[in-house]
Amino acid sequence: MTNLLLKLFVKNRDDLKNERVRGAHATLASATGILMNLLLFAGKFIMGLLTASISVLADALNNLSDAGSSIVTMIGFRLASKPVDKEHPLGHGRFEYITGFIVDAVIILVGAELFIGSVERIFTPTTPTTGTATLIILGASILVKLWLFFFYRKIGKRIDSAALKATALDSISDCCSTTVVLFAALAAKFGWFGAFPLDGVAGILVACLILFAGCKSAKEIIDLLLGSPPSPEFIQEIYDFTANYPQIVGIHDVMVHDYGPGRKIVSFHAEVPSDCNINYAHEIIDDIERDMYEHFQCIVTIHLDPIAVGDEQVNAMRAFAEECAKAVDAGFSIHDFRMTQGETYTNLIFDLVVPTDSKLSVPDAVKAVAQVIKERNENCFAVIRGEHPYV
Repeated sequence: MTNLLLKLFVKNRDDLKNERVRGAHATLASATGILMNLLLFAGKFIMGLLTASISVLADALNNLSDAGSSIVTMIGFRLASKPVDKEHPLGHGRFEYITGFIVDAVIILVGAELFIGSVERIFTPTTPTTGTATLIILGASILVKLWLFFFYRKIGKRIDSAALKATALDSISDCCSTTVVLFAALAAKFGWFGAFPLDGVAGILVACLILFAGCKSAKEIIDLLLGSPPSPEFIQEIYDFTANYPQIVGIHDVMVHDYGPGRKIVSFHAEVPSDCNINYAHEIIDDIERDMYEHFQCIVTIHLDPIAVGDEQVNAMRAFAEECAKAVDAGFSIHDFRMTQGETYTNLIFDLVVPTDSKLSVPDAVKAVAQVIKERNENCFAVIRGEHPYV
């Protein structure tokens, strides 16, 4: 069904690097969500009023908020697709994250209101009158929401949209909440729990599911806005890509700035042999930046780091320094190593990478590694710059 809709309403649907095609995907997803949720809201709201069921009304209002969320998401995609301008040279891609957060805020607000209303229903219980039509509408709602989950998830993955992935998560949460409401409706119809205020309890469960989904999705989007690390798979792709260039000995200090889907800026340091011709090395770096832009659709900036490759003494001292770092913490690593020899001391100069979950702070880690180097070789003096990894 999803493929059929894409075929009918999205031209050149496989050209996902095209902003217009991406926007058409988002418009289709949002429009479908608006239509389905408005139909579900109308059916449930009417039945909720007729049967005086707080849980059915709660589920109806949840569908109305979903329709509103789809409208906000559509607006967000339109704003995010605006071209760069003088005030926003990196584009407007983060509008998508902002609108995604607004969607989550609405979901949380609806969940809180439903929770309060359901608690009140427990203390002032009424027995809802459940008919066959209500059961049919609730059952159909579960099937529709289950389809919307797969629909949103597929399109969200195709265009790498945080907002649509959040909406997919909300749809599967709606399936669970409507299932609870359906159970409460069946219980009311057949009198399974007598005078027990099951309708209010079901409303509370629905509200809790809504609150959980909204808070979880909001946290993910806040992480994106604050600057969460890229996926390990993406970082590994960068390492694998640069490994195809034999002139590059290694890379480090990888940084990824996310300004919205399709608007990533990547930078890292590339190590090249120190005896390499500087003009040739510069050409290689230019080639990598251009090739990575074509492959990843990212702006790439690479810093050149010359290192001694064939010097056995330097290699031995680098291994010694790394061994000392690992002795302090197995998670430590070093890069940008170089050494200078004086008449009395040998200076070991390098950067120390301290994992963010290390028990030692960066200054304490630097002191500890320098102390181990001094203890193991009193003729060595460590000049260390500590840092946390960026990815």
